[in-house]
Amino acid sequence: MSTNWADTLRERVHHCAESLGNLLVESFHYLALFAIGGVTAYAAVLAFLQMLETGHISVDDILLLFIYLELGAMVGIYFKTNHMPVRFLIYVAITALTRLLISDVSHHGPADLGVVYLSGAILLLAFAILVVRYASARYPSIKIEGPVRKRGQAGKGEVVEVEKGEI
Repeated sequence: MSTNWADTLRERVHHCAESLGNLLVESFHYLALFAIGGVTAYAAVLAFLQMLETGHISVDDILLLFIYLELGAMVGIYFKTNHMPVRFLIYVAITALTRLLISDVSHHGPADLGVVYLSGAILLLAFAILVVRYASARYPSIKIEGPVRKRGQAGKGEVVEVEKGEI
């Protein structure tokens, strides 16, 4: 009988600590997402205003705006789903390499071996997107949900949800 009250107290303390930990982690996530989203929007606006100020907009500038757009979309997706969209990071890398490629060719004249390297890197990143999309469609992840979003019961009182892959 004496261990019963100790077990009950231990479970209450564990539940309290888990709830407080979840609150702190989620608060940090939201604060960081708002900060990253705000800084991204601010940088995009500054870049756009600088383009208008110079009166000259190049393909490099447009690709830079696409990078900001992809970063903003990535923040929005993470905010809504709590999942880091790895594909968007690869899209940002492809756009950055394309921007570098266009800048290199347009500013430095004749193409050299660097163009082949950059093109190979873009092709490799495009293949990585193909692998990520195939893997997420073929092997969907199983995630354990917290007390907020319960979808169904698995074994032993565990709540799980199967995440659909991308097509």
